[in-house]
Amino acid sequence: MAQLSDYADKYRNVAITREDGILQMRLHTDGGPLTWGAIKGSVHGQLTEAFHDVGNDLENRVVIITGTGDTFCTQFNFDELPSGGTAMTHEDWYIIAHEGKRLLANLLDIEMPMIGVANGPALIHAELIALSDIVLAAEHASFADLAHYPGNTVPGDGAHTTWLSLLGPNRGRYFLMMGEQIPAAEAKSLGIVGEVLPADKVLDRAWEIARVLVQKPDRVLRYTRVALTQRLKKQLLDELGYGLALEGSGL
Repeated sequence: MAQLSDYADKYRNVAITREDGILQMRLHTDGGPLTWGAIKGSVHGQLTEAFHDVGNDLENRVVIITGTGDTFCTQFNFDELPSGGTAMTHEDWYIIAHEGKRLLANLLDIEMPMIGVANGPALIHAELIALSDIVLAAEHASFADLAHYPGNTVPGDGAHTTWLSLLGPNRGRYFLMMGEQIPAAEAKSLGIVGEVLPADKVLDRAWEIARVLVQKPDRVLRYTRVALTQRLKKQLLDELGYGLALEGSGL
């Protein structure tokens, strides 16, 4: 089993703190809003391993995941994209696919309730927030998947599973193929988000909810999370490998 001291300072794009059994993962780049990278050692691989560590630490009873500043993730880190953002090599894709098979699987394998906080626009890998059990959003937040189809990439790394599940098959396909950005208020009406709050209140609200949740017995917390994620885990098992193969073939 993992211990907090083993991984608290392990990941340069993930600031990890814990208080009273509530663990917070704050994603960032150099202390500011996260910019997404996908080469070996970037946030793509860091999160794959961080989710594994968090899930293997039984001292964690509730997990909060959020971003930094006024956005969750809206830009790429072009210094951390394969081949500098140009043509991808077979070795580049091998690393991405290896991590991609485990990234969302490790997230859903966390057997503690997760609270996702969209502290601002989540336009790149918003599923990291949206797959939480309780999703909160700042009033100025929005949700999109600009990392894939709008940039001529097949959304096969779990985005296809996540958004068709959350939005339904027709709206989900429209969302992915049109590069739609869904504002926080509409995301609430669609069932993606549970609460929309002022930006300076949203993280405090997450901690307030977390402090209520930790009053429950450990097994109630863990087994509820397991029950509520089982369907998504089965879908990913069926769809992720094939989706990644299609994504890689389309590059």
